[in-house]
Amino acid sequence: MAIAYLGLGTNIGERYKNLRDAIDLLSKNPEITIRKKSQIYETAPYGKTDQPNFLNMVIEVETHLSPTNLLYYGLKVEEMLGRVRTEVWGPRIIDVDVLIYEDLELNIDDLTVPHVEMHKREFVLEPFNEIAPKVVHPTFKKTINELYKELKRGVMDY
Repeated sequence: MAIAYLGLGTNIGERYKNLRDAIDLLSKNPEITIRKKSQIYETAPYGKTDQPNFLNMVIEVETHLSPTNLLYYGLKVEEMLGRVRTEVWGPRIIDVDVLIYEDLELNIDDLTVPHVEMHKREFVLEPFNEIAPKVVHPTFKKTINELYKELKRGVMDY
């Protein structure tokens, strides 16, 4: 079984319910076991700022799914909850991102792992740091805690 970390986010509809429903659907897959869940953080939108605040969290999962199949199941969860993709960084009922999958570095058609923007996003690093501060980012060779502290200080050397 592999250990992976997923980022969940929502900013429209019943936001707390959206997160609960996503976790419920993820846990119903027999190939996924949720091991840890961060608190829920309310954050300002990133990128496209003229939209409602987000609720974000990170979960640790144990899975038999490959990285791409984990991504595809996350996309299926988004679809089941009614996500419609209309604009980049736009409002969403739910977003499920594969952040890290073991110590793999992948860049294939639909998936880049570790998530290409995660080290720049406090709304990812803060909840990630809460549940797994010692996990090492495979590309930067720094712990999540180190990346989070650097982001907070505004000192990123990558």
